[in-house]
Amino acid sequence: AAAAAAAGGVVAALQGGANAGHTIYDENGTKYALHLLPSGVLNKNAMNVIGNGVVVHVPGLFEEIAEMQEKGVQIDGRLLLSDRAHLLFDLHKEVDGMREAELAGNKIGTTKRGIGPAYASKATRNGLRVADLAHPENFKVKLAALVNDAQKRFPDIPYDMDAELAAYEKYAERLRPFITDTVDYLHDAHEQGKRILIEGANATMLDVDHGTYPFVTSSNPSIGGIVTGLGMAPTKFEAIIGVAKAYTTRVGAGPYPTEIHGDLGEKVREVGREYGTTTGRPRRVGWLDVVALRYVCKINGFTHLNLTKLDVLSDLPEIQVGVGYKVKGKTLSSSMPASIEDLESAEVVYETLPGWKQDISGVRQWADLPKAAQEYVQRVEDLVGVPVKWIGVGPGRDAIVIKS
Repeated sequence: AAAAAAAGGVVAALQGGANAGHTIYDENGTKYALHLLPSGVLNKNAMNVIGNGVVVHVPGLFEEIAEMQEKGVQIDGRLLLSDRAHLLFDLHKEVDGMREAELAGNKIGTTKRGIGPAYASKATRNGLRVADLAHPENFKVKLAALVNDAQKRFPDIPYDMDAELAAYEKYAERLRPFITDTVDYLHDAHEQGKRILIEGANATMLDVDHGTYPFVTSSNPSIGGIVTGLGMAPTKFEAIIGVAKAYTTRVGAGPYPTEIHGDLGEKVREVGREYGTTTGRPRRVGWLDVVALRYVCKINGFTHLNLTKLDVLSDLPEIQVGVGYKVKGKTLSSSMPASIEDLESAEVVYETLPGWKQDISGVRQWADLPKAAQEYVQRVEDLVGVPVKWIGVGPGRDAIVIKS
């Protein structure tokens, strides 16, 4: 975000909603938890775009804007919202909770923020978009149809449509200054030579097409989501940066071959402060899974990796890296099993690397990292086949080592 903003650039969100969060610390150590807002709001020089692929809970957006303004972050004039983005209503949240309750012991682990039902409305073509706010009479008819459809499936949903319509009449006025054709805006910005940073939410292994289905999100937090969620053609992509922790985490249910259990798992969770930005739920933690990382590198065509939170592993005497899966008598190193049953039964093939047993949070130069830490990063790079350019060694903005 800082690089894009330095040139008066743009930071754009392409998919998801308020189900994922980005935790950012400024140079003074102030913590910001962002959900719908792109991280560029924290740099006064950046324009921020919420693209058409995002599902927007308008009350939540205004709450987040208010929270930022209370911390001295001004949003006015620096946020654009796609007129093609779909609206996420409280109705979707109710449906989300009821669907999850029906699953009983087979729950997906949804955040219950209404994301899945909102994307379902989009796919079944009875969703409402931001552009619909400009046509109140049609908006009323479309919302009534949406509510009626949901109540056929869940008759007990409590929903006051009159109150919702009254609220959205006011929201429409407040949103008007932000609404634009973001496809046109982004293409103009690109033609003007502005730097554009595109932010994904969730992760590729939660991609509805390529992830651990059905334990996934409802959109495409992978390279294809940029094309559909922002209308940016692949010919405009330059650097494609994959962000991966030096270990792995997961929120919610689903197969997790390299998961760490017991006291060691709890230790990594506490040191890494691995609790969901959106839900506060404890994240599950595990060793780095090279099979999964190779797989997502293929899908996204990463040019570089940003390996974060290396410092979290600093106190461990040895570190394991999952380099293969044994499934049905075969060893897989880069092919990701499609079936949940195969993933759950997979036996992980591990390499064990020495730890470095010293604090690296103050290191800023590659040469100053302990030899074992350098070897860990280099081994990851060699196994994956994509250069690791940046290494995170702490939560601060300056806690970055550039690999030389």
